[in-house]
Amino acid sequence: MANTYTLISSQTLSASAATVTFSSIPATYTDLAVKISARTDVTNPDFMWRINGNTSSIYSDTQLEGDGTSPASYQDAAIDKFRMQHIGEGSAATSNTFGNYELYFPNYAGATNKVVSFYGVDENNSASSANTIIVAGASLALTTSAISQISFFLNSGNFVSGSSFYLYGIKNS
Repeated sequence: MANTYTLISSQTLSASAATVTFSSIPATYTDLAVKISARTDVTNPDFMWRINGNTSSIYSDTQLEGDGTSPASYQDAAIDKFRMQHIGEGSAATSNTFGNYELYFPNYAGATNKVVSFYGVDENNSASSANTIIVAGASLALTTSAISQISFFLNSGNFVSGSSFYLYGIKNS
């Protein structure tokens, strides 16, 4: 179990942005955690990320999704990014609510393929469950390079002002 979380970097948007990137991530920690509170300007986009700017088809993922009425599961293989499907507070959600997401990258600097576990929750205070979603899953990237960069983006739209992204280094010492 992790003994220390150290904030490496944080970004809170003062204007809409299509991409948020953490770069120059030091290889001095055991694991990485990313905590995100975000809202988008579109409804239910796919929330995606890449490591080290790699756009090759090295990624795969498995995830479960629930929206209160119809559970679903997804699997992707040989894709060019990690993704959480149908997630991201959007224009149809309750005003000023933000979705919350966490990603965990164990052994991110080791010479092994990279794995990440993730979950995300969108909140909506309306009677409709259409924009209230929870997603949990795990992903794999077929690369043994240390993670030195993580970029977050959407399949459409932007992250809006007030969205915040926090990168933590974790030492198991």
